[in-house]
Amino acid sequence: MLGAAKELRAAGVLGLNERNSDFIMRLNPRRLYPRVDDKALTKKLALEAGMAVPDLYGIIAHQGEVASFPEIVANVRSFVVKPAQGSGGDGILVITGRSERKRDSFRLSSGVLISQDEILYHLSNIVGGQYSLSGGRDAALIEYCVHFDPIFAEVSYQGVPDIRVIVYRGYPAMAMVRLPTRESDGKANLHQGAVGAGVDMATGKTLTGVHHDMIVDEHPDTGALVAGLEIPNWDFILESSAKGYEVTGLGYLGVDMVIDADRGPLILEMNARPGLNIQIANGTGLAPRIASIEAAYDANASPVERAAFARREFAA
Repeated sequence: MLGAAKELRAAGVLGLNERNSDFIMRLNPRRLYPRVDDKALTKKLALEAGMAVPDLYGIIAHQGEVASFPEIVANVRSFVVKPAQGSGGDGILVITGRSERKRDSFRLSSGVLISQDEILYHLSNIVGGQYSLSGGRDAALIEYCVHFDPIFAEVSYQGVPDIRVIVYRGYPAMAMVRLPTRESDGKANLHQGAVGAGVDMATGKTLTGVHHDMIVDEHPDTGALVAGLEIPNWDFILESSAKGYEVTGLGYLGVDMVIDADRGPLILEMNARPGLNIQIANGTGLAPRIASIEAAYDANASPVERAAFARREFAA
């Protein structure tokens, strides 16, 4: 066991303890956590910084406001319900349409129908804190449902893929695409069974995949190859991710983006404790890239310049 740990360290793989002590504790002041843990605040800060985010239809912050749900969604067919302070994809409902036959029924991304009463009950649970990081009271966000770019159609199962970029002191260091599966219930969350595919920072093309910490070449549900996809608007995605540093003030940051078929790249959320499976998907460790950033760090560099550094230095 000790030998394996030494081999991983020699290969530049960043471990959980090192991530927590050397980066999160040192570079992410606790007072700044609400900027990423509260999705409503994240959206507000991103908008103020001129970043594109999914439209917010409404916020339900108190039990007494749950009854306002039908009015909030009266003019939209598809939408997403999510806890403002949730994590790991828990508590998220993706509504893709309404039932043509059953009144007050909605269709989930899985195709299953859910009644309005069930959604109201779910909203009440969100507000009560069932999915909150702290276990305290929470708010429910109701926002635009992203329609993913068709480039991902063959490598996604009933959900919206997203792009996770690890940003170190404002410099994009590593990226992956997270692809929903049947097992993950259409959610782009690796812990729930989604596939992660590494990304060449220079070109935006996908590399090998990881599923439950195992290297994979194909999507488990569609059989399509996960490598070789060219992510649209890659330069813009890297620059937007780099800008997340100015928005949050966090030195070790995960920026999650989606690509809408009509609206292009949108900031979905940001994370102060991004996971480390991204290293498996990319077949390389984070430590050498972090060392390169430290050696070249320029406090005055712009997000565009920092993104250019990542494309130049971290080609696959």
